[in-house]
Amino acid sequence: MKEDVLIPEEIIMNKILLIRGERVLIDSDLASLYGVPTKRLNEQVKRNIKRFPRYFMFELTKEEKEEVVAHCDHLKKLKYSSFLPNAFTHYGILQAANILNSDRAIVTSNRIIEVFIQMREMLVSHKDITATARLTTLSSQARLATAYRVVYKNLPTSRTSVTSVAFGGEVSTHSTGSE
Repeated sequence: MKEDVLIPEEIIMNKILLIRGERVLIDSDLASLYGVPTKRLNEQVKRNIKRFPRYFMFELTKEEKEEVVAHCDHLKKLKYSSFLPNAFTHYGILQAANILNSDRAIVTSNRIIEVFIQMREMLVSHKDITATARLTTLSSQARLATAYRVVYKNLPTSRTSVTSVAFGGEVSTHSTGSE
């Protein structure tokens, strides 16, 4: 049955955008994944607007639309549309499947939510790796600073000259310590 075909996660991931700090799907992308015309999706949303609070769906501003069109090749057709597209968060994606009430929309929304969860898990994992690396770096810096202090404390104070090399490659000799 055609309705049961799973959409590869790469296709879904390539359609997910970050707008206003939210990962979203644009209405035309969501409609194509659900196998319905964008017009039908938006009609159903308008008929059921109470089911779509701001954190489920929002309308792009003219500037956001222009930026999306400029950066997303697959959304170039929006450039000539007089309508501002809607952006659906993962909550809105699930709600849209509910109002469309088709088998394909239900199966596809489940797949999209799975991809959103995978993306969130990757982000959390990345943050954990970054935090661990940062702690390791801070620990290494602290050990290095301690080593420098030990070496500095153990330097003889009666040395009469020290040769140093500056970052620019200049070599200089100067007197140190007590003579």
